[in-house]
Amino acid sequence: MVSDSQPTSHRSPLAVIVFIIAATTLPCSLIGYHFVMWFMGQMAIASESANFLSWFDKLSLLPQVIVLLIIIAPLAWFVKDDRFRPIYQSWLIATLFALPALAFRFISNAQLVALAQIVLGLITCLIVFFLRRGSLNFNFRLIVYAIFIAPILIAPFIIYGAPGSLTDVFLNLISGLVFGLLAALLIAPTTENFILNSLGIGALLAILGSGYGSNGSQLMMITAIPALSFIVAALSPSIAAGALVISVAASAVLIYFDPVELSILLGGEDIAKWATRSSLIAIVTAWVFGILLWVGRKISESGFLRETRFLPHVALVAAVIAWGAALGLQAGVGKPGFYGDRLFVIMKSQADVSSATKITDRNERLSYVYKTLVDHANTTQSDMRKVFEQMGAKHTPYYLVNAIEVDDSPLVRLYLATRSDVDRVIPSPRLRPLPEPASVEKGSLGSIVEVPGWNIKMIGADKVWSEFKVDGKGIVIGQSDSGVDGDHVALRDSYRGSGGNNDYNWFDPWDGTSSPNDEGGHGTHTLGTILGKGGIGVAPGAQWIGCVNLNRNLGNPALYLDCMQFHLAPFPQNGNPLKDGDPTRAAHVLNNSWGCPQIEGCDANALLPAVSALRYAGIFVVVSTGNDGPNCSTIGQPLSLYADVFSVGAVDQRGIIAEFSSRGPVTSDKSNRIKPDISAPGVDVISSMPKNTYTANSGTSMAGPHLVGVVALIWSAQPKLIGDIERTTQILIQTAKPYKGAVSDCGDPKNTAGYGIVDASEAVKMALGK
Repeated sequence: MVSDSQPTSHRSPLAVIVFIIAATTLPCSLIGYHFVMWFMGQMAIASESANFLSWFDKLSLLPQVIVLLIIIAPLAWFVKDDRFRPIYQSWLIATLFALPALAFRFISNAQLVALAQIVLGLITCLIVFFLRRGSLNFNFRLIVYAIFIAPILIAPFIIYGAPGSLTDVFLNLISGLVFGLLAALLIAPTTENFILNSLGIGALLAILGSGYGSNGSQLMMITAIPALSFIVAALSPSIAAGALVISVAASAVLIYFDPVELSILLGGEDIAKWATRSSLIAIVTAWVFGILLWVGRKISESGFLRETRFLPHVALVAAVIAWGAALGLQAGVGKPGFYGDRLFVIMKSQADVSSATKITDRNERLSYVYKTLVDHANTTQSDMRKVFEQMGAKHTPYYLVNAIEVDDSPLVRLYLATRSDVDRVIPSPRLRPLPEPASVEKGSLGSIVEVPGWNIKMIGADKVWSEFKVDGKGIVIGQSDSGVDGDHVALRDSYRGSGGNNDYNWFDPWDGTSSPNDEGGHGTHTLGTILGKGGIGVAPGAQWIGCVNLNRNLGNPALYLDCMQFHLAPFPQNGNPLKDGDPTRAAHVLNNSWGCPQIEGCDANALLPAVSALRYAGIFVVVSTGNDGPNCSTIGQPLSLYADVFSVGAVDQRGIIAEFSSRGPVTSDKSNRIKPDISAPGVDVISSMPKNTYTANSGTSMAGPHLVGVVALIWSAQPKLIGDIERTTQILIQTAKPYKGAVSDCGDPKNTAGYGIVDASEAVKMALGK
């Protein structure tokens, strides 16, 4: 309880009414306020057009502190009622705690945030400890009850969540313990009324929790933790018992859910769903146990059970059983192991394979690029790999970008800081596993309505089939996306591994599946536009190989690189990319309907060496520009910003650029490069979806595949152009239909729709010299 300098009591009914209003409105207001601020931050992450909104989330604590000081400071200073003044003083300290915590919102590394929270929390604990009066009140009976209740409260987090790395778990455990101690030191149960005490404690925990979390964890802290107020009030006056319950619950919130994964980018069926379910179950459980504990204490104090000395011992046995059950849940129903984020270490020395363009034989050219890159990576990474092995740090070497992905820890970071051969270290976040697989996304249509589709006719692909008898035969498409439904009638016969030969044809770095599959449907849809049979695909005679780089809509540099490496030099199931790759099986054209934003770890040049090497190898890389329009300079994520890729914007059926289609110029790498390169249909495009269904989707993800299919048609019609990226690019640009719609004021008019709308018929005609 915080020191009160006013010994005289001034009690009044009005003070009770004011307290109830304040104690009930504060938590609700904080939840609503932080949800709005968090959502604005998510909108900034989701769209390059709304970057300014990120400041709302980062600075949200500042207006909160100002408003709460205006409300709480007068209450703490002028209220004379000795029941409520200590509570208001505790709220005031919790409010001030959030002010230095504001700096944590600008720290991107979660481990550093946890460490900063621990330091700030301990300093505040020392200050409060010297300000308060009275003992910590270690009551054996109440502490035993707390030990029994704690594992039951965290059971839903164990069942539905997954821990981070060992370092994450340790830091968040300490952070949770400090939070519980600070909260317990601030709690002032001075009203002699269970309900009023509970309200005061709940408001305190909400204020404290709002300043303790970041990136989304504050939402869980200010919803789940205040529900403990009934339990803590019932355990009063034992500060130790209250601290234990709060500490364990706070630690569970911080340990089992990565706040970054609450992102709207993952949708409502991902981690957010399970985090919400865990919190709701914990809230109800806390309310029930709080009321039961209070009723039990009342019965005991009435004399009915006063002489029952064995009750605490029974509770102790029950506590041991409860903790044993919690450990059993972790080992069985939960996710045993550690699932922390990693680091992507980019080496200064990147191999030069530009001389590959002088090699005329395709297989020799591909083999030269692969061998040169692998040898360079093995040589320059050798010492670092040995040190990581000695440290026990799990790591994965890469060659298409000379880089290593390694488990994140302070020790690894300190070691990397000593390496002069490291160019930079960027995050490589890893999504934690879900408690159960997501349901497969199906389309809304059971059959194709229009054959061929308007989009196919718009670019003249159907004319290529009928006039030139060219359908993409002999060309292999490398598909990197959410996966592919390999059993779909429009796609199954085009799979190069048709018949179960998945070696060198399918790679899933997410879940390790051994054959084509797709839960999200995005990959099935985009591939259908490239080569789907039945009138939905541009090049239905082409073949495909597939890789999963975006199973749950948040990837990282390493996962994207996994798939690019696979398409350059495919390898068998469970093969080693640096040893077992076979570049003679490489794809001809790559579809990339994805981007790698900052939330996934990428900086502007993170994957630049990869696309350069692929171009030198003679592999045509097509990329969708993104859906962050209509503002200018919204093409800023790898891969679409690079000069060595062909970037595609989206137009509708009228040939008008879609409002969502990202615009140039590229400013994220300070190049001012004109982008996109070209445009293609990307609004209401009907294509395949899992389970033999179809649907109409919109996005530049739908536009890029059209260009992939057109390149397949060109190279199928004129095999001499295979690998000739420069000449193929010229043909695409020179034959594009002029864009006749309105353009954005983004400098060069081409920063809206590129050089025009792709024309497959004219492109193939030029390739054939007709």
